[in-house]
Amino acid sequence: MNPIIALVIIVLLVVGLISVIISSYNKLVMLRFNTDKAFANIDVLLKQRADEIPNLIKVVKEYQGYEATTLEKLTELRTRFLNATNANDKVELSNQMDKAMKSVFAVSENYPVLQAAQSFTELQNRVSGLENAIADRREFFNESINMYNIGITEFPPVILAKLLGYKEKTLLQISEQEKEYHGVQF
Repeated sequence: MNPIIALVIIVLLVVGLISVIISSYNKLVMLRFNTDKAFANIDVLLKQRADEIPNLIKVVKEYQGYEATTLEKLTELRTRFLNATNANDKVELSNQMDKAMKSVFAVSENYPVLQAAQSFTELQNRVSGLENAIADRREFFNESINMYNIGITEFPPVILAKLLGYKEKTLLQISEQEKEYHGVQF
């Protein structure tokens, strides 16, 4: 074989290999940043919801003598959420706030005056809107995590991912307790 042809083939193979490595690296970086962005988007909405909680508590307290423990728990969860730095801690606290919020809204069913209060209705609509947005962002987050996990296990990026220490991330999951539905209770 001609030495020039052999050299050209070797150069092309090296350039092709370098191209695959660069492309794989860029894909892995994009996937990792997309997962971080997806969680940050959820975090923004969770912060907005946490900021709405004091207003909701104030309105509920004005209209009836609801159990102080539930309102205190909601306030404590909000404070812990705002101080949390770990994404998993924020998700857990968010799930606990969801449960507490449901009980606050359940109380409104027993107090027609509270239901009719414009400020309560506006806050309830605002929080419900935030809950819908959070659900949408959670779905996007799970899609981003899924794409990331696929990206770090595909070949050839799996080799680079292992060298860079990329590990699979877990999806946001709904607990079995949250999936339970007991119907409308009177």
